[in-house]
Amino acid sequence: MIWDPLRKKSVALTPEEGVRQWFIKVLHEEMGIPMHMMMSEVGLKFGADVGGLAGEKRKEYRADIVVYDRQARPLMVVECKRPEVDLSREVLEQALRYNRVLDVRYVALTNGARTLLFRREGDSFVPLDHAPSWQELIA
Repeated sequence: MIWDPLRKKSVALTPEEGVRQWFIKVLHEEMGIPMHMMMSEVGLKFGADVGGLAGEKRKEYRADIVVYDRQARPLMVVECKRPEVDLSREVLEQALRYNRVLDVRYVALTNGARTLLFRREGDSFVPLDHAPSWQELIA
């Protein structure tokens, strides 16, 4: 078991959960994001009536971590994978699917060994070469 400071409870320490808890610390301690501006395991609904395309079945997903701005709008979505999972195009596409509902400015992918960060510019996301600070994120 491991303590999740965002859910305020102990959760099973799976390999993916270990990565999620490590990245929560990175977000807080290295990027300066306040704990109260993050949530883990955020439920999202997709489908023809919510953020989806006509003809799609309604689906429910969970974003690993969502960072919010000062107006409580989603700012960043984080997709965490087990350490042995490659951060492939499919992983990026998963996070971008979440963005159809969240409409974030930043996307992060991590498996604990490697982390990729992206910022929205127009209609696309471009890779970042550094982790932005909280002040840069909300600017």
